[in-house]
Amino acid sequence: MDQLKESLLEAPIIEKNGYHYFVHPISDGVPLLEPGLLREIVIKIIRKADLEDIDKIVTPAAMGIHISTAVSLMTDIPLVVIRKRQYGLEGEVELAQQTGYSENQMFMNDVYEGDRVLLLDDVLSTGGTLAAITEALEHVGADIVDVVAVIKKEGPNELDDSGHDVKTLINVDVVDGEVVVTDEHGDG
Repeated sequence: MDQLKESLLEAPIIEKNGYHYFVHPISDGVPLLEPGLLREIVIKIIRKADLEDIDKIVTPAAMGIHISTAVSLMTDIPLVVIRKRQYGLEGEVELAQQTGYSENQMFMNDVYEGDRVLLLDDVLSTGGTLAAITEALEHVGADIVDVVAVIKKEGPNELDDSGHDVKTLINVDVVDGEVVVTDEHGDG
């Protein structure tokens, strides 16, 4: 069994405002992230993503950073982190992030018209974060070549009708307080 699948099957489940949430090293930073698990995920992303002529990897803070940093190191593609802090630098784009459990403002710098980007995140659940980012990227005129999320939680999400297919490494659901793997190879 691969480490990603095994680690998800062992993930504890918590409930926040009626939302069943699995706690996992990739999505939460706890329990501790073993290097072998991160390496496995990065190799799977590199094999699955369309990386041809990508100018930038774009990822939201905070939980996309470790995955995207590792992919950047392995591919030599520069990394742009979309942050929750505003700096007011020239060209900064503000976007509204709404997920199943929070609402925030986020800020993007250093993505320009014509940039070919890979959008990379840890989990696709409600799709609120990725939808806000794809809208911001389209607004600046970037070309979204590929969108990859490591884990997809089953159910409808905001990207379903967006025209952006999200590739995933593994798809899961939470049933009776446990993680159930619904597709161990993900989408795409």
